[in-house]
Amino acid sequence: MNERRSVRCLSMVLLMAGCVCAVAQESLTLKKIKESGVMTLGYRDSSIPFSYLDERQQPVGYSMDLCMRIVGAVRQRLAMPNLQVKLTPVTSATRLPMVANHMVDLECGTTTNNAERKKEVAFTITTFVAHSRIASRRGRPVLTLADLRGKTAVSTAGTTSISMLVDLKTTQSIEMNILVGKDHVQSFRMLETERADAFAMDDVLLHGLIASSRDPSAYVVSADALSVEPYGIVLRKDDPEFKKLADDTLIALFNNGQIQSIYSKWFESPIPPQQINLRLPMSRALRRVLASPTDSSRVSDYAS
Repeated sequence: MNERRSVRCLSMVLLMAGCVCAVAQESLTLKKIKESGVMTLGYRDSSIPFSYLDERQQPVGYSMDLCMRIVGAVRQRLAMPNLQVKLTPVTSATRLPMVANHMVDLECGTTTNNAERKKEVAFTITTFVAHSRIASRRGRPVLTLADLRGKTAVSTAGTTSISMLVDLKTTQSIEMNILVGKDHVQSFRMLETERADAFAMDDVLLHGLIASSRDPSAYVVSADALSVEPYGIVLRKDDPEFKKLADDTLIALFNNGQIQSIYSKWFESPIPPQQINLRLPMSRALRRVLASPTDSSRVSDYAS
């Protein structure tokens, strides 16, 4: 009798321990979505071609398409075919706090995965690899770091590029005047109106802004890269189940080849609203990521 009671007690202990483990592993993001019936995506309004507004003022782009694939996976996981999607605008300065504070479930933009940001949020596997470069007017080109000396440079608030400019000025003694734009459009406008001599930003974003400008031939982008910028979709920290669902969804796109058509749609085809074509073939760094997915923030892992 005592042995049977002991066995029952042990079984209860193990069952309770299993429940505790299940609770500990439960996705708070999925729980929130299930209870509210809404999944919130943060979008950018001018990050061509990743996340920007089309002619109907609706967010579209490469990152938006990837996020919507994750939404589909969430609908399937939660058995909620009528799950609503709320689209919330974010900026370079607000995107990370809005994820960390549970105001958006995914940030679908052009956010570089680095060690400092990982203290605040988490990233999916890398979805794009950009390089920070300098855009300038063709008549007064700024093509190297040395060319920045004595010039006025601009970048966007809350970006790695603005941090890089500040670092160049303070630690490498490259004297320059630094301006800060509230978004990429304002930063580019400063270059366009000659308030700034140079605009430091990720190359793919520079190409998108230049292609959308009144006179694309008036600008040149430096060949030398200042830094490597691996992009990922941002989600909140300490939710491994939700991150795994997002990562598995992206890896499936990589493995079945659908990522190729999504990439071609946004980087090698005419895109709304102006039907510009960036004509940017997939880089070797991104091809390596598709073949061997990683969420690494180490720049060395993306070296050519």
